Amino acid sequence: MKMKKTRGIIYLQLILSTFFLTVLDQWTKHLAVTHLQNQSDISLIDGVLSLHYRGAAFGVFQNRQGAFFILTVVILAFILYVLWRMPVTKKYLPVRILCFFLTSGALGNLIDRIRLKYVIDFIYFSLIDFPVFNVADIYVTVSMIVLLLLVLFYYKDEDDFAFLSPKKKGK
Repeated sequence: MKMKKTRGIIYLQLILSTFFLTVLDQWTKHLAVTHLQNQSDISLIDGVLSLHYRGAAFGVFQNRQGAFFILTVVILAFILYVLWRMPVTKKYLPVRILCFFLTSGALGNLIDRIRLKYVIDFIYFSLIDFPVFNVADIYVTVSMIVLLLLVLFYYKDEDDFAFLSPKKKGK
């Protein structure tokens, strides 16, 4: 019974944090449209970082809404599978938090693609001429980098992710 109650709390955390993070992403995109569309760039750090509205359908999955939707559903299903199987211990708290950010990033960009048929991007790292991106992209990119670092340096034991095997139920 305690395990179900704890898993229920985890799913409530997922719903609430995903809602909050996705709303934050959508709010920043709204601000970008309101204050940056048809305006000059806003330099935050000269020659390094600026706010630059880009609301056109460029980039990955352009004109492939169906593929993007299917990929997002598959990713979200995998995240739910991981959360369901993951032991409810402090050891996996970082992964759980990363799952919340990944879910929010995927949903934030999916909302744009469904609603607008493109993703609103507005953050430009000009120092290295990095492609224009948004808050949802930050959630996904940073989460994947941190997850990679965790897998390489923290979760070293071969059994650390054994809970993902369909044969073995997580504890």
